[in-house]
Amino acid sequence: MITVDRTIVPKIRQIEQFSIPQPEQMTMRNGMPLHVIRAGSEDVIRFDLIIKGGQLHQTLPLQALFTNRMLREGTRTMTSSEIAERLDYYGAWLDLSSSVNCAFVTLYSLGKYFPKTVEILASIIKEPVFPEKELRVVTEANKHQFLVNNQRVDVLARKQLNRSLFGVSHPLGRYAEWEDYDRIHADVLKDFYACHYRSDNCSAYVSGKVTDEIVRCIEENFGDEAWGASNHTVYNRIFTPETDQRKRVFIEKEDALQSSLKIGGFSLSRQHPDYLKLRVLVTLFGGYFGSRLMSNIREEKGYTYGIGAGLVAYPDTGILVISTETANEYIEPVITEVYREMDKLRDEYVSEEELTMVRNYMLGDMCRSYESAFSLSDAWIFIETAGLDKEFFVRSVASIRDTSAEDIRRLAQKYFCKENLIEVVAGKKV
Repeated sequence: MITVDRTIVPKIRQIEQFSIPQPEQMTMRNGMPLHVIRAGSEDVIRFDLIIKGGQLHQTLPLQALFTNRMLREGTRTMTSSEIAERLDYYGAWLDLSSSVNCAFVTLYSLGKYFPKTVEILASIIKEPVFPEKELRVVTEANKHQFLVNNQRVDVLARKQLNRSLFGVSHPLGRYAEWEDYDRIHADVLKDFYACHYRSDNCSAYVSGKVTDEIVRCIEENFGDEAWGASNHTVYNRIFTPETDQRKRVFIEKEDALQSSLKIGGFSLSRQHPDYLKLRVLVTLFGGYFGSRLMSNIREEKGYTYGIGAGLVAYPDTGILVISTETANEYIEPVITEVYREMDKLRDEYVSEEELTMVRNYMLGDMCRSYESAFSLSDAWIFIETAGLDKEFFVRSVASIRDTSAEDIRRLAQKYFCKENLIEVVAGKKV
């Protein structure tokens, strides 16, 4: 019997090789691309449909969100209750979501029932009717959720930061208000659906224990012939940010027990040559539990339970965001310490020990993120929707390994510009 000496700490090993299996790429008969990821031993299938139509393409707030959400509420052959009952009968689950530039429809199904569940999905995608009765129920539920969210200081601060950076006329700075829910009706959704939900504006991914029969079922239901109104043209509108000139924006909420603080400014897009190494700097600064911000503001000062920093990516741009919630009287000390940590990274070299810890964290996180069939789907969907090339993950690993203390200091001096950051505070005045 082999005994293990528990007093000896295991050696930390660097990841020697990192690669993500690429999907098989097919073009179905109607020209729609299908990406096949054959992985996993369980009889479970995930099918994703990505539609190029999101928040940036809508003419009214909520239009993209509700068009996607209402797909499951009735088709020409099934009511909403019949759809729910049939999916439940086969043990399938349907997820609908919308982002800045895309809509996503994801079906999880047992492989043996996939021929049945994909037929239901085809009806949902290709022949929705957007019934007014169900639409009113969905909008009313969302209106109540809107009221609940608007009582949260973190939501108020997050929305205001984007408004301050992009301006209220920009799609990324305009958020739905109460009256916008009443402007949503079936014709508005049908217009958006007709423009974007069609076979020449979609791509598909299937992952799991994928058989030739499953691929055949997908082609039969989605790739055999063109579907949707192909006579519509999608125009990419160009929006120019109108940034607020105020350094500090305060949103008062008298009954707030804590204040939410968001500090943000424009940063790099994912395509920028400095982006990948900047991620290392931001992670070291505030992107994990052992970061500079957490060590100082949480562990040493005790001002908050948690504080973080991250890069939020949008098409053609990105923003750096520092975020926390704290007692109202600690807002000013927290802001002071955030800027102090920025100055330290601009003025001093980080130790090799700290940089090694950050590298190990980021590489380990990448490995955990792409270890299953479905997470591989997420990886390649991310590559497509972000407009990145297939070598992005390889470059990411190389950048994490190669980032030096000199790189960290240089990037901090170049991109940690306190003068360009806007401070948003939502809470009670003290």
